[in-house]
Amino acid sequence: MVKPRKTYICQACGAVTVKWAGRCDNCGTWNSIVEEAVNPPLPGRGHANQPKGEAAALVGLEGDGATPPRRSCGISELDRVTGGGLVAGSVILIGGDPGIGKSTLVLQALAKIAGRGEPVIYISGEEAIAQVRLRAKRLNLANAPVLLATQTNLGDILATIGAVQRPGVIAVDSIQTLWSPSIDAAPGTVSQLRAGTEAMVRLAKRRDACVLLIGHVTKEGQIAGPRLIEHMVDTVLYFEGDRGHQYRIVRAVKNRFGPTDEIGVFEMSDSGLCEVTNPSRLFIGNRDEKAVGSAIFAGIEGTRPLLVEIQALISPSTLGTPRRAVVGWDASRLAMVLAVLEAHCGVSMANRDVYLNVAGGLRIREPAADLAVAAALLSSLTATALPLHAAFFGEVGLSGSLRPVTLAKARLKEAAKLGFTAAIVPLAIQDSVRAARPEIHGLSNLSALIGWMKNRPAVPQG
Repeated sequence: MVKPRKTYICQACGAVTVKWAGRCDNCGTWNSIVEEAVNPPLPGRGHANQPKGEAAALVGLEGDGATPPRRSCGISELDRVTGGGLVAGSVILIGGDPGIGKSTLVLQALAKIAGRGEPVIYISGEEAIAQVRLRAKRLNLANAPVLLATQTNLGDILATIGAVQRPGVIAVDSIQTLWSPSIDAAPGTVSQLRAGTEAMVRLAKRRDACVLLIGHVTKEGQIAGPRLIEHMVDTVLYFEGDRGHQYRIVRAVKNRFGPTDEIGVFEMSDSGLCEVTNPSRLFIGNRDEKAVGSAIFAGIEGTRPLLVEIQALISPSTLGTPRRAVVGWDASRLAMVLAVLEAHCGVSMANRDVYLNVAGGLRIREPAADLAVAAALLSSLTATALPLHAAFFGEVGLSGSLRPVTLAKARLKEAAKLGFTAAIVPLAIQDSVRAARPEIHGLSNLSALIGWMKNRPAVPQG
């Protein structure tokens, strides 16, 4: 009998090496290489005796493609982020920090789907049945006809699901707990993750059911394990937000059946995750007319216009290297805006600490927030309060110029709906949005922003 061959696999990136090392040469992660056994090929399955393949029929791009059928979750924000509902035969990977609400949201969705008479299955590999029932009781879902089982053996899970006729939705919590006895590796390793995900993908396609896989994330915010899991599934959703905030954002970073970067906004309460129907009003909050360092950014998240408050604080530094603390935005983008302000506007913050925060726990990725960030920084530096009902958006170039951004009319429409009377935008798009309801102030560069702010009165400190 041929013994299984030993190999070494990095648990962070999936790179394979022939010997153990303390540091992965591919991704640079320390202590991530684990020895795993690889089953040898069966006799007669080598390259020399490999059977010839069968040619597939080649077709053209013309023809009617059937729209994939979707199943509503009963939760409009989750339907939005998935592109209109759950697609039959698809696999969705949901990642997030521990305790942020992944299992709660999945259980709520399963209960609503089961209430329509569709068979749904919840497989828990981390909690006992009593614990899941306790959560369902707390969420007032104890009477929902959800089929529940606790199991981690991959073969037993497939047999359990196979005994149910035409399951509509299958949830596995979590993918890191699955293990196959045919693989000589611990649960959560690359080989086990690959085997478990492949088995659930085949199950979804064969049974025409939607499979929800819950995954843990690392301290960097990525789903634990190599990125190969994300490549295998159809949709990847990430939970964003801080456990200290009651608001949660579910973001689609991959979706084969809908738009990416779409978000759903929820509020954590005693009865579970509740939908937020007007997230713009949530993120701008209650603002004070005399608050300095605060600017409202009119952004776009997926297909949804969203207004969010950006807060900045600049204080004298006692350190040799001043601090640059950023929450909810790209730190390198902040460094670029500070460099442009110093090089082209003569505004130096080299001896000051800079703190930047996006209110509400949202994370902004688009460069259109540059102008709002610059306005918040200048407001804090000069102790000048920005207009209470003014929104900002625009990209800052390295020359200090303001570049136009997309979907300007949608941003302005959302601002007008919430009562904003002015919008500070790049000059290049001023003519195209002049008919919009907010009063438009077009600026060509950051120097023009400073000139516009000089007409604002300073707020007395203390």
